[in-house]
Amino acid sequence: MLDGMYNVVKKQQPNYAPAFLACGELALEKNDFALAAQNFEHAAKLDAVDADAHFGLAQAFAPSDAQKANAAIKAALERNPNHIGCLLFVVDEHIDSERYDDAETILDQVESINPLHPRAAAYRAVLAHLRNQTESEKQYRGTALKHWTTNPEVDHLIGKKLSQKYRFAEGAAHQRQALEFDAKYLPARMQLASDLLRLGEEEEGWKLANEVYEADGYNIFAHNLVTLQESIEKFRTLEEDGLVVRMDAREADIYGRRVLDLLKRAKRDLCAKYDVTLPSPIIVEMFPKQEDFAIRTFGLPGGAGFLGVCFGTVITANSPASQDAHPTCWEATLYHEFCHVVTLNKTHNKMPRWLSEGISVYEERQADPTWGQTINPLYRKMLLGDELTPVSKLSGAFLHPRSGLHLQFAYFESSLVVEYLVEKHGLDSLQKILVDLGNGLTINDTLARHTGSLDELDATFAEFARKRAAEMAPDADWSEPELPKRANAELLAAYLKEHPHNYATLQRQVKQLLAEKKFAEAKQPLETMRRLYPNDASADGHLVLLARVHLELKETPQERAVLEKLAELTDDSVDLFARLAELTSQAGEWELTRKHAQRWLAVSPLQPAPHRIAAEAAEKLRDDRLAIDSYRALLLLNPIDVADLHLKLSTALQRSGDLPLAKRHALLALEEAPRFRAAHQRLLEIIQAMKQSSETSVERGSK
Repeated sequence: MLDGMYNVVKKQQPNYAPAFLACGELALEKNDFALAAQNFEHAAKLDAVDADAHFGLAQAFAPSDAQKANAAIKAALERNPNHIGCLLFVVDEHIDSERYDDAETILDQVESINPLHPRAAAYRAVLAHLRNQTESEKQYRGTALKHWTTNPEVDHLIGKKLSQKYRFAEGAAHQRQALEFDAKYLPARMQLASDLLRLGEEEEGWKLANEVYEADGYNIFAHNLVTLQESIEKFRTLEEDGLVVRMDAREADIYGRRVLDLLKRAKRDLCAKYDVTLPSPIIVEMFPKQEDFAIRTFGLPGGAGFLGVCFGTVITANSPASQDAHPTCWEATLYHEFCHVVTLNKTHNKMPRWLSEGISVYEERQADPTWGQTINPLYRKMLLGDELTPVSKLSGAFLHPRSGLHLQFAYFESSLVVEYLVEKHGLDSLQKILVDLGNGLTINDTLARHTGSLDELDATFAEFARKRAAEMAPDADWSEPELPKRANAELLAAYLKEHPHNYATLQRQVKQLLAEKKFAEAKQPLETMRRLYPNDASADGHLVLLARVHLELKETPQERAVLEKLAELTDDSVDLFARLAELTSQAGEWELTRKHAQRWLAVSPLQPAPHRIAAEAAEKLRDDRLAIDSYRALLLLNPIDVADLHLKLSTALQRSGDLPLAKRHALLALEEAPRFRAAHQRLLEIIQAMKQSSETSVERGSK
C-alpha cells in the first residue's frame, strides 16, 4: 500500500500533508517507528498547525525518546487542547508512572469531550484492576464495549497495559478475549505472542509470532521475533534444579556450569529468605549479541544500558560476549535478576518497579559487598540536593529519567529505601508488604499499613538518606574549586593551603604530579585523600592512583596492599584481578590466586588468561575440578598449545578417577603431537590403571 498508493500521492503532491500522515499511521501500525517519525516530521513541516502530525510524532518517539515524545504531545495540545488521542497518550504515561489520580483527572477531561469513548472506559478498567477493584473493572469494561460489544481494541488495550505492569497472565487473558471477538486482529495476536514468550509458554508464543509474520510480513515486531527464533534454536540448553539455561553452545561449554551454580545459589538463598516456592521451570536466556537480547526483551533493537531483564519466570540477559568494551560482573547481574524472579512470584507480579529493583540491588549487596550500587560523591550530591525523589513517586524516576545517571540513581535510591525499611521496620515488615501486594493492595496502601502515612514515610526516608549522604567522607570538602581548568602547581598548592580538604583539588594535584612522573611527591596528597575518603574505588580515586605510584616505584608489597583494599570495593575490574592474581602467584599464595582468578572469571570468562591462572592455582592446590574446567575452557579458546592442554586435562581427569576420558585426552594430545613423550607415558599409565581396575572388578565379581 505504501508504494502502490501513498508514495504515488506524495510524488504527485509533495506538499499534501495528509499523504504523509497516512504513511506515518501505516508505519505505526507495522511498528516501524523510524519511518513513522520521518513521515510525521514532514507532515508537521507542511502543516504546522495540525495537531495530528505532532501526535503521530509523539507515538513514533515514545518507544525510544521520551523527551521528544513529550515535546511533541505538548505541541499537539497547544494546537488542540481537546485532542482525545493526545489526552489518552498522557493518561497512558500517567498510568505507567503510577500517577493514577492524575490519569483519572485527564480521563474526566476526555469524557467531557466524548462521554462514550471506548478507550477512555478501557483505561478506567485498567485503573480499577490495578487498585484491585474487581466490580468496577467489570463495569468499566462493559461501558467500553457498550456500543460495539465485540470491539477487540478494548481487551487488547486493557491487556497491553496490564502486561506493561508485568501482569502477563492477566494481559494474555485479555488478548485471548480480543481474539475471540476478532480472530484476525493482529495487534492482539502479536501482544499475546509476546506475553506467552515472557510467561515461558514458548511453543504457543513462537507459533503465534510466526502466524503474525505470515499474515503481515511488514510487522517489525513479528519479523524480529521470527528471525531471533532461528538464533535461539542453535543455543545449548542446560537443565538442573528447576532451571533451564539457554546459551551459545561454546559459551555453555566454557562457563555454563558456573552459571548454573550461581543460579542455584540465588534460588536457595533468596527463596528461603522470602519464603517462596518457585514454579518450574525458571528460564534464563543469555545472548551473545546485544541486538538479540533487545529483540527478545523489548521486541526491537535498542535497550542499551540494560544488562538483564526479568519477567517473572523468564530472565533475559546479555552474555559476557556482548560486553567486550565495558565488561561487568555477569554473576552480580544474574543474582540481581533472579531476585526479581523471587519477588515477582511472591507478589504475583503485582509490585511497582522501584520496589522490585530496590530489593534486587539491596540483595546484591547482601550476597556480596562488592556487588550492587553504593554511595559515591555524585550520589551524595544528589541526595543532599534536590534530586531525591519521594518514595511515593519513585516509579516515575524509572520511566523518564533525565539521563543515564538519573536512571542509575533511581536504582540506588530504591535500594536505599529498602535498606531503610529493613532497618526501621524489619525484614518481617518488608515480607508483609510483598504479601499485601500479592493480595492486590496498592503499594501506597500497604506502605501506609506497615510504615505509617506516606507523607511520614517520604519525610523520614529523606532524613535517613540525607544522613547517610552526610556520613560519607564527612571531613572532605566536596565543593567545586574556584580554579582555572589549567591551574599550575603553584595555584593548586595555594588553593589547598586555604582549602586543605578539597577533594577535587587534591585529585588534580595528584594527577599533575603523576603526569610529571613525580611519584614520590604524589604520596602526600594521596594520603590526605585516603584519610578523607577511605573507600574511594573510582578511576580517579586515591586507591587506583596510589597503586600506580607504588607500581612505578617498584614498591610491590605496598602496591599489593592497596590493590587488596580496592578489590574489597569493586566487582568488575579485570586489570585489578589480573594484577592480584599475578602478585599472589609470584608469592606462592595459591588460595588467594584461585580467589582472584575466580573473580576475574565472574567478569571475563571468555578470555583465556583467567583460565590459565585458575588452572595453575588448581594444580598447586590439587583442585582437580577447577583444573578440569579450566583446561576444557582453554581448549575452546583457540589455544596454541593444544597438545599440552590435552595432556594436562588428561592428567587431572586421571587424578579425579575418570580414566576413560583421561585416555581420550591423552590420545588427543598424541593426535596433535605424535612424538609427545609425556603424552605417551601418560597414556601407558592410564591403560595400566584401567587394566588394574578391570582386574580388580573381575576379582570382586568372582568372590
